[in-house]
This record gives sequence, C-alpha cells and structure tokens, in this order.
Amino acid sequence: MKRILAALGLLSFLAACGVDGAPVPPEPKPKPPSAVAISGDARIGIVAKL
Repeated sequence: MKRILAALGLLSFLAACGVDGAPVPPEPKPKPPSAVAISGDARIGIVAKL
C-alpha cells in the first residue's frame, strides 16, 4: 500500500511539471546609471626648452 501511495505521489508531482506552459526566461534587469566619470589628459614625449 505504501508503494502505491508513493508512486501516486511521485506521479502527481511529475504531472504538475510544466502545467503553465513552456519555461520563459526572466527579463534582464535594467542597468542603473553609473555615478563614476573618468576624464583626463595624457602626453608622452620629450620636451626641449630652447
């Protein structure tokens, strides 16, 4: 009797999988605006005073 109840329980669990349709991936979260700003000036070379 326990085997029958266990089998029915397992079967009812498996039967409930996918009841609401195919799986749908979640929508991607929007990225928050960045509060970091990078700016600057870089130079490479030799400076000669005349």
